[in-house]
Amino acid sequence: MGVDMAEVIKVGIADCKLCKKPDKITTIGLGSCIGVVIYTASDDYCGLVHIMLPASSEIKNNQNRCKFADTGIDDLVSALEKKGMRKASMTAKIAGGATMFQFSGNTDLGSIGERNIKAVKQRLAYHRIRIAAEECGADFGRTIVFDNGTKELQVRSTGKPDRIL
Repeated sequence: MGVDMAEVIKVGIADCKLCKKPDKITTIGLGSCIGVVIYTASDDYCGLVHIMLPASSEIKNNQNRCKFADTGIDDLVSALEKKGMRKASMTAKIAGGATMFQFSGNTDLGSIGERNIKAVKQRLAYHRIRIAAEECGADFGRTIVFDNGTKELQVRSTGKPDRIL
């Protein structure tokens, strides 16, 4: 039996990293945030971006491009292309976008998860990247781990069975 030498690369909130086989990549604390994994069936690299907000245009002083669906996904696609991956071969798996807080009154805050889901899907569509699997919405947080070898996305939530996408 060979020793599993794979590492698990941790992606923080509003962060983006690449991962090379046989490593795995993970992000925790996906409430209204969305974890977007982009990969291909055959390449050694994949990437994960932890998105907090739908659009960079909504915030002033937005130096952190990974925080937003539009700029975060653009930067991840660009970084993967620099590793030799073809956009036409890229696929995505996404999780998160929960409604974590219920607000009374007419406010946009409660719908941030839904707005994030919509923005992520629009940006992936803009790049013509197919979403192979998703677990979005509902009212609970998630942690995701993507195995770059098997291309499986494990979704963990407190008090719920793990799901493999």
